[in-house]
Order: sequence, then structure tokens, then C-alpha cells
Amino acid sequence: MRYAGNTVQSFAALAIILGAILFIASPVVGGNAGKNAAPSAVNAQAIEGAMTPGEGQKRLEPMVGSFDVKIRTWADPSSPPVESQATSISAWVLGNRYVQSMLSGYLHDEPFSGIGYIAYDNASETYQAAWMDTGSTGITWYTGSMGESGESAIMKANVTNPLTSKPSPIELRLSIAENGDHMSEVWGQGYGTETFKMMELRYTKTKQ
Repeated sequence: MRYAGNTVQSFAALAIILGAILFIASPVVGGNAGKNAAPSAVNAQAIEGAMTPGEGQKRLEPMVGSFDVKIRTWADPSSPPVESQATSISAWVLGNRYVQSMLSGYLHDEPFSGIGYIAYDNASETYQAAWMDTGSTGITWYTGSMGESGESAIMKANVTNPLTSKPSPIELRLSIAENGDHMSEVWGQGYGTETFKMMELRYTKTKQ
């Protein structure tokens, strides 16, 4: 249902943009020329601003490249982490609007791979991320903000707890270094009610 909901939202957003474009192109409505005409220049500027990459997207540039990834996972906060390795390749897609990450490695001695997207939405002025991997069958959607320095971001989401079938809050904490090294931490409640760090992915940029 979560995927379907986001599909509906995408179509709704597209309909709004197309409607705005048609309204700008046709200022005469119902034969009342001038009375219902919108300030087309302002509308055009708003639409252009919503769809054009800018400073928000530039903050994600250090995350583009090839990386060695050290993964640590915790079953509960009192247990030592399980450590594993992976590699990741991240690249701009759709005209420098989204960063796509492809991760491949091992987790708990089993093959593990994931695909992620992170972006800045000019319209809502929020950072958004989507993640899917071989450890689940759902897409996790995060929304949040980045600090003024561009070195850290916090994004939140809700996932369905497989034991209770109820929503469980999780948090993605992202820190980015100038050289492109970055770390993603996933915080959640796991099988209990205490929030703790469940997963850590430490990305080290490889030399080209």
C-alpha cells in the first residue's frame, strides 16, 4: 500500500504541474479575458524553480563516486555488532536531480545488495531518500533536513514491524565529509521499544 500511495502522489504532483502549465498557457478562462488571468511570470518561475537542480542538490555531490563500505549491525544494544564488507557505486541520474547508489556485499555471511536514491525536493525544501535491499520486500521512504554546513542530515521514516504488523519509527542519520567519505546510521526500536543504532554503513571513497 505504501508503494501505491507514493505512485498516486506522483501522479497527483504531475497533474498539478501540467495543470499549472496549461493555466499559464491559457489565461482566458470561461470567456472572461483578464479577470481570471494568473500572474503567469510568477507561476512560470515557481514551476521552473521546482524542477531545476540547484544548491540543495549540490550538497549531495560528495556522495557521488565509488566506495568501500564497512557494515556493522546490532541485534540489540547490548550485543556486539556483526561486521561485514561491501562496495557501492553512486552516480547522478535524471539530469543531476537524484543520486542513485548501488551497494553489493555480504551481511551475516550471506550475499546482500541494495539500491538507494537520495534527493532534495525544491518544492517542499526537504531531503528525501528511498532504500530497498535484499533484507526486506518493502521500500523505505525517508524525509528530513540537512544542517546548514551540509555535513549532516537527519531523515525519518516508518516501517512495518513484521512481528506486530504495526508502524515502527526509524531514523537515518547521515554525516558527510568534504572528501566524500560518509556514514549512514539507521536507528530504530528493533524488537523492543528502546531506540538504538541498528545499522551503520561507513563509506570510504576509493581513488579513481
